Amino acid sequence: MIKDLGNKLAWLAATAWVGSQWGIGYLAVPVLFQSLPDKMLAGMLAGKMFSLVAYLGMASALYLLAYRLREAGGTALRQSPFWITAVMLLLTLISEFGFQPVMASLKAQALPADVMHSAFAGQFKMLHGIASISYLVQSLLGALLILKMVRR
Repeated sequence: MIKDLGNKLAWLAATAWVGSQWGIGYLAVPVLFQSLPDKMLAGMLAGKMFSLVAYLGMASALYLLAYRLREAGGTALRQSPFWITAVMLLLTLISEFGFQPVMASLKAQALPADVMHSAFAGQFKMLHGIASISYLVQSLLGALLILKMVRR
């Protein structure tokens, strides 16, 4: 019973994390930028949503890694779901605590102007591009994680 509950929680954690990544990143945020006339507001809301996804991801990843280690012991280190989760967590941490603070600082320095219409636009675009690629990699790894979990 306990093992079954742990497995169910692992499934919930993985699907909540990956589902929120896909839902926010590829549905909600594009709708914000398409629908809101104020792009600064859309960017602020998108940033808040991405942070929530990141924290959900961190909690989910910690549970998934701990669960896999508890269930498989040292052999977890030879299983692809463990490493997929670890890489996703690492990318999430880099994005949330590396890219996002720098991008927020650039936005703050550009005020009252929009960062995209400031001297910081080039640097912001570069960081945003790197963060977007990182998010895409996380999203694809998330799909792979779910597929690997289905096979088990």
